[in-house]
Amino acid sequence: MTDIPEILPHYTLKLFITGASPNSVRAVNNVRTICDQYLKNRYSLEVIDIYLQPELATLEQVIAVPLLIKYAPSPLKRLIGNMSDKAQVLKGLQINAEL
Repeated sequence: MTDIPEILPHYTLKLFITGASPNSVRAVNNVRTICDQYLKNRYSLEVIDIYLQPELATLEQVIAVPLLIKYAPSPLKRLIGNMSDKAQVLKGLQINAEL
């Protein structure tokens, strides 16, 4: 019997922020830290400043920031806040990890 290696999903994420506000900077740092720790090379993260790209905020119906949207793997998930609660972010992204 051969062991089949587990294929881990690639995560596609967008983080909507408002310039260099403290909450935005914190959210970017927190998301990158979590992704680097738990997803290694299995994620793409696009950071979108809604001051510079308001059309993308409208297109994605962004009503509060910082907002992290997980497009893949499905289902689509939206998380609002500075992402400082690691357990909540992992749960929201549906990442099973031992804390």
